[in-house]
Amino acid sequence: MDEHTPDNETVTGPLPVCEYAGDSGDLPCEEPTTVKQWSSAVVVAASAGGALVGGVLASVAIVWALGFWPGLRPFAPAAPGGDASSQISIAPDSDLSFAEAVAAKVTPSVVNITVERGYTDQFSGATQFQEVGNGSGVIVGEEGYILTNYHVIQGADRLMLAVGVDDVEAEVVGVDPKTDLAVLKIPGTDYPAIDIGSSSDLRVGQFVVALGSPFGLEKTVTAGIISALQRTSFAEGGPDATAYTNLIQTDAAINPGNSGGALVDEAGALIGINTLIQSPSGTFGAPQSAGIGFAIPVDLAMNVAQQLIETGEAVHPYMGVSSSTIDEGLATEFGLPVTQGALVRFVEPGSPADQGGLERGDIIITIAGRDIEGIEDVFAAIRSADIGEAVLVVVIRGDVERELEVTLGSDAQRQ
Repeated sequence: MDEHTPDNETVTGPLPVCEYAGDSGDLPCEEPTTVKQWSSAVVVAASAGGALVGGVLASVAIVWALGFWPGLRPFAPAAPGGDASSQISIAPDSDLSFAEAVAAKVTPSVVNITVERGYTDQFSGATQFQEVGNGSGVIVGEEGYILTNYHVIQGADRLMLAVGVDDVEAEVVGVDPKTDLAVLKIPGTDYPAIDIGSSSDLRVGQFVVALGSPFGLEKTVTAGIISALQRTSFAEGGPDATAYTNLIQTDAAINPGNSGGALVDEAGALIGINTLIQSPSGTFGAPQSAGIGFAIPVDLAMNVAQQLIETGEAVHPYMGVSSSTIDEGLATEFGLPVTQGALVRFVEPGSPADQGGLERGDIIITIAGRDIEGIEDVFAAIRSADIGEAVLVVVIRGDVERELEVTLGSDAQRQ
C-alpha cells in the first residue's frame, strides 16, 4: 500500500459518507446545595401528630431537607474521601453563551456553495444552469479566498456562493483531490476572513462549534466536543486516492451540506474543515447524522490552501513504498514474527524509501516515533511530516529490528 495510492487494499476504519455527503474554559457551576441535617427526633415528632396537617408539614419538611423542593437540585453524594461541597455540578441553566458569541463572530465568515451543472435549453439553444448540490465554504482571506472540500465542487460547471445577502459566482483557484481540499475566489476585497487557529494542541473533550449549510439550510450552527483525534480513512482508490489523515472526530451535528464548513474552538478560531460523517443510511438511502463527524485539521488544510493560492497545486510528503496491513491471517500465511504493522510489498526504485534502505519484506513498526499498526498509520505518519524531513523508520527484517533514516521527498517527484 503506497502512502498515497491504496492499490486495491481493503482498509478498515471510519467509512466516509460524502455529500456525496480552544482552550476551553470551565463552565459556570452552581454552588452545591447545602445538605440540611434533620434529627430523627424531629421526624418522629412530626409524624406522631397523626393529624393530616401535621403529616403534610412533616412530608414537606422531609422533601425540603432532601433538596427536592422546586428550584433546588438534588445534592450529589460525596466522592470517596471527600464531601458534597467538593463536588462540581453543572446546572441545567448553566451559561453556555460561548456558542452564541462564536456564532455571532464566525457566521459571516462561512458561506453557502450552490453547485450547478449546465445544459442546453431545447427551445432557445441557450445554456442554462440547474442546481445539483450544495456545500459550505470558509472565507480564509479578506481578498475573497474561500476554502472548501474538493468533493463539494467536483464536476461543477458553475459555483454560486451566498456571501452575506449577495449571490456571487466563484472561480476555482486550485484543487487537491489527495486531501479533498479546494480554494475558490470571489471578486472584491474586505471580506470577513475567519481567525485561523491551530490543530496541533487540540484536546479530546474540548468544546467546538460547527457551522455550515446542511441540506442547504444556510448559517446553521451546532455545538459539541472533540470526541477523538488522529482518525484516518480512505475515500477511494487510484493514483489520486483521498487519504484522510489525523482527522478530528466531533459529535457536533454534521450532515450533507456541512462539508467544507468550519469547525471552530471557543474563541471562534478555525481548527478544522468539516468533511465526513460516519452514518447509517437514512430515508431513501440518504446519509443521516449519527453524531460522528470528521474534520480535516486546520494546520494541514491551511498548508494546502496556501500552496493552491500561490501555485495552483499542492505537494505532499512522499516515501515511496507499497505495503499491506498485517493481521493474524497475513502473519500466519507468511510466517511473520508479528501480528501488526505494515508489510512492505514494493519499494519504488530511486524513491526516498529506496535511498533510506527499506526493502521488500520489511515490516514497518514505527515511523517518527509513531506506532504503525497498518497502512492507515503509514499514511498518517508520512502526511504528518514535512517534505525534506528526515524520519526514523523502525523495521523488522527477518528476526532483526533495524532503524533506518528516510528523508522524505515530494510526491511531485512521482509525476
